[in-house]
Amino acid sequence: MSAQIINAVLLGGYYAVLATGLAFMFSVMNIINLAHGSLIILSAYGLYIAGHMLGIPLALAVPLVCAVMFGLGCLLYRGVLARASAGSELLPLLATFGLAIILDNLLFQVFGADTLSLAPLVGDLSWASVELPGDIWVGQLSVYILIAAVAVIGVLEVILRRTALGHRIQAVSQDRATAALLGIDTGRTAAIATGLALAVGVIAAAALGLRSAWGPYAGAAQLLFAFEAIVIGGAGSLWRVLAGAMLLAFAQSAGAAVHPQGFLIGGHLAFLVAVFWRLQAWRDRLSALGSARTAA
Repeated sequence: MSAQIINAVLLGGYYAVLATGLAFMFSVMNIINLAHGSLIILSAYGLYIAGHMLGIPLALAVPLVCAVMFGLGCLLYRGVLARASAGSELLPLLATFGLAIILDNLLFQVFGADTLSLAPLVGDLSWASVELPGDIWVGQLSVYILIAAVAVIGVLEVILRRTALGHRIQAVSQDRATAALLGIDTGRTAAIATGLALAVGVIAAAALGLRSAWGPYAGAAQLLFAFEAIVIGGAGSLWRVLAGAMLLAFAQSAGAAVHPQGFLIGGHLAFLVAVFWRLQAWRDRLSALGSARTAA
């Protein structure tokens, strides 16, 4: 039982890495990026090219690809999301959904259907284990991914709450018109926020590529896990996303304990429970608001 709990916590760290970029973009820009998973896969291919084809060590390839994806995120906002956000609320969803389809098929045409892995770039780390008290063995890579998840969330929270850039991002997310009146370049700020979200996705891509193989169409599954973690934990804080990722992993582990095929089902059930619970909470709030107005 102890081993299952520890492994669930470590798996939750991976889901937190997946979800952080998506949650950050939604929290600060109110955009659900349906291309999030596909962009992670694009980043994974970028790391593969840098590591396997160009011979760049992974420790250097990650910041290099982060810089590239940051620039791509700024261009994505300027070229697509800024125009989509100016229309109806559905336009960003449609735009990012279309982008996901384009990226998936483009990656298939360029790299083919073969699965790839970043594990050879780190040698023994991909399978090495460490012993914990109680004769429990856990993978070193999973521990590092959990540490990376906490570190990334911590850095983003510091940026949002302790820096001038973070204050501008929060101002734009709360009221773009008022932020513009205060002299904030809302377009530039939103572009930087998009770039940060995509750069964080590179960390998720590294985690994915080191722990498993991936193909051009693997983005949909990563998007699903990230979305479920956010819904379960709530998008109000990145730390809540970490909690949601842990709960998702525990639900999947519980499902697997009940039945060998219940791993994914357990996570989906936790997601549905969270959805229904939040819907009921919203209905109660609306009902209370309506009663207050009637009494007034």
